[in-house]
Amino acid sequence: MPTPTLAQEPMTAADRCDRCGAQAYVRVTLVAGGELMFCSHHGREHRDALQKVASDIRDETRRLQDSTSATAPLDER
Repeated sequence: MPTPTLAQEPMTAADRCDRCGAQAYVRVTLVAGGELMFCSHHGREHRDALQKVASDIRDETRRLQDSTSATAPLDER
């Protein structure tokens, strides 16, 4: 399973999901070169397929839990 690379800068609000344009929290470095970025939702949705083609997956979705209200439904965190 790919592991996060500590040398990369944290993602910011300027990093956008390649699927829907929302803020990205998952950065995937591809074995073939290049990278993809996904929001939390699309990162989870495509995780199994991405693991097969990734050299690295950096998942910062924990940042959502740190800043999301405890009253938000779990599937929206």
